[in-house]
Amino acid sequence: MLWWRPVGLLLSRSRSSRWRAPVRSCGLHGDAPPRDVLLFQHERPRFFHFLRLFCAGQAGFWLYLAQFGFSSLRASPRERSPDPAGKPPAPSFRTVLWRWGFTLSCVIVGSAIVIGGSLFCRRSVSRIILHGGGQQVTVSTSDLFGLKSTHTVPISHVSSMAHRNEVPAMIPVKIKGYRFYFLLDKEGHIYNTKLFDVTIGTYRKL
Repeated sequence: MLWWRPVGLLLSRSRSSRWRAPVRSCGLHGDAPPRDVLLFQHERPRFFHFLRLFCAGQAGFWLYLAQFGFSSLRASPRERSPDPAGKPPAPSFRTVLWRWGFTLSCVIVGSAIVIGGSLFCRRSVSRIILHGGGQQVTVSTSDLFGLKSTHTVPISHVSSMAHRNEVPAMIPVKIKGYRFYFLLDKEGHIYNTKLFDVTIGTYRKL
């Protein structure tokens, strides 16, 4: 039974080396933070200000172009005048199609730019706070009008779709119950890389 002593010694060492306050939902390899911890921050008020101006200018431009096309692309007076025989003029389907097609195209392009800008604002992360205990995390974003919005979810509902060293510019993060990815700009500051990697930067099957 001499072989049992080294085996028992290894088991006792492995048990004693475990962390005392585990947070299994986070995957932390140390004690859970006793208070709120700021993991990520990237405030860009000037960038979003210019983005709002760009979306407003594009919306005004494409709406004006749509109104101009709808009011200008009409049949000419010569086409609308009756022929010498007295018959009413036939409707110019080509002019009608061009008029409505051009108008709808302008409206669609302008709406797509505004929707894309608004979605980018709502999914661009400005701050991430890990709450004390390591069970929940708050992700802060803003909308196109500059209004702040916060999303507090369990850390088990957050999954990073790529490691921060594998992406060139944005870190895509998926949060359960939300459509589209939340984007973390790599120009932002990560205050605790190890804690970030085992919480926000961990892939989870949602």
